[in-house]
Amino acid sequence: MQITLLKSKLHRVKTTHAEVDYEGSCAIDGTLMDVAEIREYEQIQIYNVNNGERFTTYAIRGEENSGIISVNGAAAHKASPGDVLIIATYIAMSEKEAENFKPKMVYFEEHSNKISHTKNTIAVQKMDIAS
Repeated sequence: MQITLLKSKLHRVKTTHAEVDYEGSCAIDGTLMDVAEIREYEQIQIYNVNNGERFTTYAIRGEENSGIISVNGAAAHKASPGDVLIIATYIAMSEKEAENFKPKMVYFEEHSNKISHTKNTIAVQKMDIAS
C-alpha cells in the first residue's frame, strides 16, 4: 500500500511578488529550494495564512539568495506581496519506507525570507485543559 506524506515545507515564508502576466508557477529562491529539497517543476501546495487560499502549482527556480517568492499567473490573484505562505510538497511511498522517513521543514525569521532553522519533526500538540 502507498501512503502520501509531507516531503518538505517552507513554513511562513513571505510573498515578495504576485505577477499575473508571468507564466504560471511559483518562483522560489533557489537556495531555499535546495535546503527544502524542492525540485524545479515539482508540484507544490501553497497555503496562504493571510487569506486562507489553498492552491496547487509548480516550483520554478528563482535567483539564489534573493529571498524571492513570486506567485505567478492566475495564482497571483490568490496571494499579495507580504502575505505569509506555507509551501509544501508531498511524496508517496510504501508504509515500510515511511517508517524511517522524516520531512525537511524550513522555518524563517519573522520579517524576512532568511532561514532561522530547519527540523524534521513537529512537536505533539497539547490541549490546554486549564480553561
